[in-house]
Amino acid sequence: MSELFFGPIAIWFSIPAILGSTFFTLRMGLMLIGGDADADVGVDVDVDFDAGAGVDTVEAGEAADSTSAFKVLSIQAVAAFLGGFGWGGLGALQGAGWSPTVSALVGLASGAGMMWVLGKLLMFIYGLESSGNVELYHALESEGSVYAQIPAAGEGTGRVRVVIGDRARFYKAITEGEALPRDAKVRVVSINDDDSVTVTEA
Repeated sequence: MSELFFGPIAIWFSIPAILGSTFFTLRMGLMLIGGDADADVGVDVDVDFDAGAGVDTVEAGEAADSTSAFKVLSIQAVAAFLGGFGWGGLGALQGAGWSPTVSALVGLASGAGMMWVLGKLLMFIYGLESSGNVELYHALESEGSVYAQIPAAGEGTGRVRVVIGDRARFYKAITEGEALPRDAKVRVVSINDDDSVTVTEA
């Protein structure tokens, strides 16, 4: 078995295959569960956990800019290419018994194919992500409750939970009056330039 993967020639395919597949799988897993999305994609996703409601989400901010998207694509693409190259080349070499040169060409084609599949997969994931976004103006005149205490006017921001449609949304919030404690009922009266909302007690 060791000769199959770590022979004099096979090792040139098996090492890229193992490294690329491991890295690719871990990264895609993190992206799918959201564990690494903010750091890599540049998407401002704020997930809050409310003990009384299980898991409440979501505040999705701006979409990833082209620089951060290219960074993610390039990192994932390298891993996908290495995995495709390694497994494709190893299959051609050990499975089909082809020469190292032909196996390398097969590996290159497999790596390119994996990069194409990756591009389609990322487009699908980002499409799901953006489809859940709600424009901030939809919160105007909505009623909700204070999630994190809102200081008095000019003293900082708090956080409110507003239900839009059938989903809970969390926004940074300020008030123009007295401080508003947690769970106070509020109404959104205006949208601010910094993507926060101004609320008043309902």
